[in-house]
Amino acid sequence: MKLAVVGGGSTYTPELVDGFARLRDTLAISELVLVDPAADRLELVGGLARRIFARQGHPGRITTTSDLDAGVEGADAVLLQLRVGGQAAREQDETWPLECGCVGQETTGAGGLAKALRTVPVVLDIAERVRRANPDAWIIDFTNPVGIVTRALLQAGHKAVGLCNVAIGFQRKFAALLDVAPGELHLDHVGLNHLTWELGVRLGGPGGENVLPRLLAEHGDAVADDLRLPRHLLDRLGVVPSYYLRYFYAHDAVVRELATKPSRAAEVAAMEGQLLQMYGDPALDEKPELLAKRGGAFYSEAAVDLAASLLGDGGSPVQVVNTYNNGTLPFLADDAVIEVQARVDKDGPVPLAVPELDPLYAGLIGHVTAYEDLALEAALRGGRDRVFRALLAHPLVGQYDHAEGLTDRLLAHNREHLSWV
Repeated sequence: MKLAVVGGGSTYTPELVDGFARLRDTLAISELVLVDPAADRLELVGGLARRIFARQGHPGRITTTSDLDAGVEGADAVLLQLRVGGQAAREQDETWPLECGCVGQETTGAGGLAKALRTVPVVLDIAERVRRANPDAWIIDFTNPVGIVTRALLQAGHKAVGLCNVAIGFQRKFAALLDVAPGELHLDHVGLNHLTWELGVRLGGPGGENVLPRLLAEHGDAVADDLRLPRHLLDRLGVVPSYYLRYFYAHDAVVRELATKPSRAAEVAAMEGQLLQMYGDPALDEKPELLAKRGGAFYSEAAVDLAASLLGDGGSPVQVVNTYNNGTLPFLADDAVIEVQARVDKDGPVPLAVPELDPLYAGLIGHVTAYEDLALEAALRGGRDRVFRALLAHPLVGQYDHAEGLTDRLLAHNREHLSWV
């Protein structure tokens, strides 16, 4: 089995490689190809990846290349984890929206739109080349904004599934708090990528006992602290929102906070410099502890599980993925992309049934889906007015003067990445 990772020079990659090595009984890889245009980073990451496989006795071969077509040739699955413009573009996404009094964040709001505009055309080009190399290959997208990117891929007819680590992160944290094995917990995880709620935490799988009330009663303070939301809000909701909901539920407080400290992008860029220096050490043959602070926790476990199921080689029968709605949430179009529990096999994901949602959640899901419709149209067709419309539709923007100012800034900061500007 051959897997290719596009964006293989990312500092995330050793986390992924470590998972491939540890979970080789779940996903038997004979060849792993790391593809990245940054040859210097690729050499460092590839060297560590080979040492990780060697240390853990994995028999698979790891190769590196800057030639995308060669890298994906014959691949059974291709994982996308790229960042167009690098951390420099991310830092811009996190800073210029603050000038208009709006949240600066890399996956939602104006910054998330900028990332979508840069990313969608590049991902679609990659996907077409994957299809030419092997039309049966699955594309697993970890590239943000995952919901919009996955919808672009599906609309273009690609065999694609979106993946996020929020759900598996919650599963692991809740299992630790409840002192049970992670595999014993099933989350009633519903929403859009980076806009989800855990409506239930079930012991023993779908349909099992809902222990969410006990989790909140016994560990509500710890959960609230992790989300950086007040405990009384969780008690009133009776659910656990994704930590990305803080940008919606505490928007103004977050804007004030972000305006007074270095951007997350600046922190990550500094961390990446340290990590790359570590990766160059020929004695290092395991992922360093610092990588846990980089983000993407449990990404490797989720990616291995999903790839194994899609390739018919095992994997959990039910997983959280981003895929077409197809009637799961009746208030959305069938071709909206949602993030829910789904049964996954070699034919792809099929979402599990979801109970009727409280309007408190359904309303915001519908609002953000409308924004994502407009964002994808802007990414595919370009045009200042399409960018403005998408921003005006976003619940974190909404006001026309903000949308005007943000449109000007978005275009000014992204000219080199947008062919139509």
